[in-house]
Amino acid sequence: MATGPGSRPEPRPVVAVPMSPKALTAPPMSFRGPRGLHSENSHGTSHQNDADGRTDMTSSNRTDHWAGPAIETAGLVKTFGDTRAVDGVDLRIEPGTVYGLLGPNGAGKTTTVRMLATLLRPDGGEAHVFGHDVVREADAVRSRVSLTGQYASVDEDLTGTENLVLLARLTGHAKKASYDRAAQLLDAFGLSEAAGRQVKNYSGGMRRRIDIAASILNTPDLLFLDEPTTGLDPRSRNQVWEIVRAVVAQGTTVLLTTQYLDEADQLASRIAVIDKGKVIAEGTKGELKASVGAGAVHVRLRDADRRPEAERVLRQALGTDVQLEPDPVALTARVGNGSPDGAAAAEKASRALAELARAGITVDNFSLGQPSLDEVFLALTGKPDDRHDSPHDSPDDSRPEPQPTLKKEATA
Repeated sequence: MATGPGSRPEPRPVVAVPMSPKALTAPPMSFRGPRGLHSENSHGTSHQNDADGRTDMTSSNRTDHWAGPAIETAGLVKTFGDTRAVDGVDLRIEPGTVYGLLGPNGAGKTTTVRMLATLLRPDGGEAHVFGHDVVREADAVRSRVSLTGQYASVDEDLTGTENLVLLARLTGHAKKASYDRAAQLLDAFGLSEAAGRQVKNYSGGMRRRIDIAASILNTPDLLFLDEPTTGLDPRSRNQVWEIVRAVVAQGTTVLLTTQYLDEADQLASRIAVIDKGKVIAEGTKGELKASVGAGAVHVRLRDADRRPEAERVLRQALGTDVQLEPDPVALTARVGNGSPDGAAAAEKASRALAELARAGITVDNFSLGQPSLDEVFLALTGKPDDRHDSPHDSPDDSRPEPQPTLKKEATA
């Protein structure tokens, strides 16, 4: 666990912000005590005391009026021996958005996040979080960020309530406020019925939700979510997605790393595709899809025996490779490369249909749309989306994170 110095910075104005769909109507809570604890599964916040010495417990630093990007890096590098896990990464992430880092295991996603969260020292380049240098101003960075890593860092022998209360008390919340906030978050994340059960008896989805709940006991300006839904079933993944949307709706910036293409498609306003430590493409979903082809033609034939001939006709008409789908009557091809508005794709597709008809090949179904992120990933990296471990990322990416060492007074 990364910790800050014992001295307390000057308090700044705060904003009370609810954290999830059900918590949107929850009253703001308050607490007594020192600044919060920053950890791999914690939160960063500054607090404003009132006349009674009490502090808003859902506070935020957003009132600092920082007008620049939430994150900006230039030529960021991290090496492990002879391996350049991160090799010249340039990023610019605007506040209040979800930014996706998409790539296979070993691409350098987690190493990048750990440097931005001040848990690893870069070997080259620069990185700033809300204008603060992650090396020279690490304490200021930690006061504004929260990180939920790939592995749950709550105590499995404690109950859900006990975990949240423990973390709340460590970050300075009064006893009653700690229990109130824990109950609020457990309800908001659908964990009230399991509040008294040990976390080791939770399902994977429940553990992930309690992990994220622990990260937002206080409202961070920047939340790092490192592959938050890996291994979850579809229902649990959707629940986590709703939590992310709710957090962002209140102004928090989220940097999301993921291997799941549909997750990036669902959540991220901009995406960087990272592979072998390098950003190989960056932009909105539409821009990335347009970069590898403004459209994808999907054709279903009436007669499977005519598919080899249809493949030849489409290849000649479209001037591109045609993919034979597992369905014996289906074919797919990318068209309109370099035409973001899709006009070139529509023209090529019309000509291809005419050529199929001229060859006497009957088409039962035809569609034209943007390529999926799966197709984008394949085109950019030259390999399909990969779920397998790779030796090319930080050593920390291949094993659970170590348990943090706690200090009584720490930066949030």
